[in-house]
Amino acid sequence: MAFTFEQIISEIRNKVYHPIYFLMGEEPYFIDTISDMLEEQVLDPADQAFNQMVVYGRDVDVETIVNQARNYPMTGDYQVLIVKEAQDIKQIDKLEEYIEKLPETTILVINYKYKKLDKRRALAKKVAARGVLFEAKKIYEDHVPKWIEQYLAQKNYAITPKACQMIADFLGNDLHKVRNELEKLMIALPAGKKINDEDVERNIGISKDYNIFELQKALGKKDVFRANQIIRFFGSNPKDYPLLLTAINLYGFFTRILKVHYAHDKSRNNLASLLGLNPFFVQDMQEAARNYNIADAVRCIGILREYDLKSKGYKSQDVGVDELYREMLFKLLH
Repeated sequence: MAFTFEQIISEIRNKVYHPIYFLMGEEPYFIDTISDMLEEQVLDPADQAFNQMVVYGRDVDVETIVNQARNYPMTGDYQVLIVKEAQDIKQIDKLEEYIEKLPETTILVINYKYKKLDKRRALAKKVAARGVLFEAKKIYEDHVPKWIEQYLAQKNYAITPKACQMIADFLGNDLHKVRNELEKLMIALPAGKKINDEDVERNIGISKDYNIFELQKALGKKDVFRANQIIRFFGSNPKDYPLLLTAINLYGFFTRILKVHYAHDKSRNNLASLLGLNPFFVQDMQEAARNYNIADAVRCIGILREYDLKSKGYKSQDVGVDELYREMLFKLLH
């Protein structure tokens, strides 16, 4: 059976455990969250000292893991063995020989980050048959706002569409980083509050007036004065607003404009789903599509590819970031 992140978390909360959890993949947030919950919740604090062990892949081999996993708990119902950074273990496929022999009282948690097992291999099949084989996939950047909303809702908070998009645009899809910033917000704000752009500016440091969201809005309206204000701010703060990240975000913006043009169903809800946006922003994208026809959008995407390369030093060694920003904006608007 294939397990989702939500199913695994729900089972742990309901004290439903499996003998082995093999947590693999590109998104460490999901792996760490599952592993930490098992580390914190399976055993009472008094039992953890006797029946819980955390080891690291660089320090152990398969035989060491198996020998420990075969032990029985000194007290209570379970022994928990957590292997962190398991991607460093050599010949991890040898674990397959022992999966079926592990005692029911052992919960073995393997954190195999940034890699994944071939699910056709014997180890993967045996883990899936006896326990949980979970692949933690990176979420797409346009799914981050929804993830933010859901995370906050679980903590009894809400957030305005603009504030949510500001955080997503600024932090990208690094969920550990996003979660840490959301935790800062929740510490500073009373439970039940609807977080707005001023809260984000005050507690995270993202300007509510000078950010990717506002730049896209100005470009969509072809508001030359406002767009230049924002670009000057970005050029003066290149550490917080690197050109590469700005180019990537704007690439997504103009790609969405093309999707609006090519959409057969241009209803608000369908466009929101197609673009991966809150319906609140659909009107802005429709206005942007009126201001940039298909040829304009394709031309702008080409410009952004050019400045993606320049942000990495290609043919721009003697040009400052602020000047590159101004050049890029002029070409996008004219």
